[in-house]
Amino acid sequence: MPPLRSVFLFMAAALALNVTPGPDMLYVAARSTSEGRAAGVASAFGIGAGTLVHIALVAAGLAALLRTIPAAYLAVKVAGGIYLISLGIRAWRRPNAATALDALHAPPPAPLWAVFRQGVITNVLNPKVALFFVAFLPQFIAPARGSAALQVVALGALFDVQGTVVNLVVALVASRAAAHLIAHGRARRMFERGTGVVFIGLGARLLASGAK
Repeated sequence: MPPLRSVFLFMAAALALNVTPGPDMLYVAARSTSEGRAAGVASAFGIGAGTLVHIALVAAGLAALLRTIPAAYLAVKVAGGIYLISLGIRAWRRPNAATALDALHAPPPAPLWAVFRQGVITNVLNPKVALFFVAFLPQFIAPARGSAALQVVALGALFDVQGTVVNLVVALVASRAAAHLIAHGRARRMFERGTGVVFIGLGARLLASGAK
C-alpha cells in the first residue's frame, strides 16, 4: 500500500471528485426522483459495481489500450451513448398515468435487478471512467511499496466505496424531495419524462464527445 499520508491525500482528492455532479450522479438522481428510493439505491450500487470493472481494467493495463486505439475507444463511447438514449426514449414513451384510473393500470417500476444492471452497463460503457483512473490513480502509487496493480485495486476500491456512499446520499435526498410529488399521476409523469430527457442528454453528450 502507499504511505498513509498518500492515502489520506487520495481520499481528500477523491471526495472532491465524487461530490462533483457528473453523469453517474445525474443517473442516480433521475432514477430516485422518477422511481423512488429503492430504485435510486439500486442505481447507486449498480454504478459502484460498474466502477469495479474499470478498476480491474486499469489494474490489468487494458484501459491504456482504449486510450491508444481510437477505434476501440470510439466504439465503446458510441455503444454507451446509444444505450443511454434508448433508456431515455423508453422512459419518455412510458404510458401516461395522469389520472387515478390510469394509474391503476400503469406498469410497475422497473425491477430493482434491472435498475441495478442498467447502472452497471451505464458506467461500464463510459470509457472516460477508465481513462480517469489511468490519469488519477498513478499519482498516488508508490512502486517501492509493492505491486502497482494491487495498489491500483486498493485505492480504486476506496474511491468506489466513497463514491457509492455519495450516490446513496443523493438517492435518499432526491427520492425524499420528490416523494410527495410522484404520488400523484401528473407529477409522476413529469418526473418520468424528466428522467428520459436526462438519459437522452447524457447519451447525446457521450456521442458528441466521441465525434470530436
